[in-house]
Amino acid sequence: MNIKEVWVNKQNYRQTLVKKFPQKTLNDGEVKVAITKFALTSNNVGYAISGDSIGYWNYFPTNDENWGKVTVWGVAEVVESKHHDIAIGEKLYGFFPMASHVTLQPDNVRTQSFVDGATHRQPLAPFYNQYQRCQAEPEIMQNFEAERCVLFPLYMTGFIIADFLTDNGYFDAKQIIIGSVSSKTGYSLASFLRSNGYQGKIIGLTSGGNINFVESIDKCDQVLSYDNVESLDNVSSVYIDMAGNSKVLANLHHHLQDNIKSSQIVGATHWESFTGKQELPGCKPQFFFTPAHIKKRSDEWGPTVLMEKAMIASTQLSQQLKRLIAMEYHAGSESTQQLWRDLLDNKVSGQRGLMLSLLDE
Repeated sequence: MNIKEVWVNKQNYRQTLVKKFPQKTLNDGEVKVAITKFALTSNNVGYAISGDSIGYWNYFPTNDENWGKVTVWGVAEVVESKHHDIAIGEKLYGFFPMASHVTLQPDNVRTQSFVDGATHRQPLAPFYNQYQRCQAEPEIMQNFEAERCVLFPLYMTGFIIADFLTDNGYFDAKQIIIGSVSSKTGYSLASFLRSNGYQGKIIGLTSGGNINFVESIDKCDQVLSYDNVESLDNVSSVYIDMAGNSKVLANLHHHLQDNIKSSQIVGATHWESFTGKQELPGCKPQFFFTPAHIKKRSDEWGPTVLMEKAMIASTQLSQQLKRLIAMEYHAGSESTQQLWRDLLDNKVSGQRGLMLSLLDE
C-alpha cells in the first residue's frame, strides 16, 4: 500500500498535486500511523502563509523547495510500531500533514502523550510536536473527535489570545475589535473575553452576509460590516485581526490613530489582500505567535496548565454552540484538493466543519 500525500505549491497555494510513495521500513523507535481523519479550516491557510516565516513547512518537509505539506490537526491510528511503549491500534491526536500515513519518532513518552523526537523538528515550536494518546483521556474527549479536530485548535487559539489580552490588562482599551468575527477563532475570542471578565465593549467586524450569523451567536456587543469601520467610537482600542485584510486594517488605524493600543494579526482569511508592509498611524501591527504566549504561561504556571484550561473551555464552548456547526466528512485526494481551494477562495462558511481522509478513495 502506498502513502498518499497532498502537496501545495509555496508560491501558488491553489496549485496542488498528489504524491504517492511506497511504505518504508521503520527504524527502531519509530511508529507508522494512518491518519484516519483531519480537519481543514482557515487555520490551515494561515499555516501555509506563515510556512516559511514561522516554520510550518518544516514539520513535514518535502525536500523540494517549491512544494510543501500543509499541516493539519487530526486523529491517527498506529498501524506499525518499533517502539516498545507504543502499541499497534493506539489512537493519537495531534499535528499531521495532509497525508494518508506518516512516521513518528516517539520521545518523552508518558501515559497521556509523547513528543515527536525527530531531529528536524527539535528547533520548531514544541507545542506542535506533542501527540495525545487518546485511550488515556476522559471519555468526553473520545466522543468529541470531529469537534476536537475542527474546533479545538481554533477555540484554543481564541482562548490563548483572550488570556494574552487579560494578562496585559486589555491594554486599558475601552473596546476590543475582532476582525472576521464570524470565524471560529473570532467568535470564540469574543466569548472568552467576556467570560474572563472584560468590562469594555466587544465589537465584531465581518462581511454583510455574516452579520445575522454572528448576531445569533450573541457574543458581541456590536457587529459591523467591514465598510462601516469609520462608525466606530474613537476611543482606546485593541484590534485583533483574523482576516488579514490590509484595506480594513488601514482604515481602522487611520480612523482610530493613536487610540489603537494594540494591533494583533492572528489569521489571514483575506490572505490575498494582505501586504504586511503598510506604515500606519497608531501602534505597529504585530503577528500574534500563539506558541510564544503558551511558553510564557508554561514558565509561570507549569507546562500543562494553560492548555488544560483551554481544553476545558473549548469543550464547554463546543457543547454550547454545537447546533451552529454542521460536520461534514469527505474522502479522497480530489475532495481534499477542492476543499483546500474553496478555503483559499473564502467559500467555506464558518458554520461548516470539514473532516477529511486520504485513506479512502
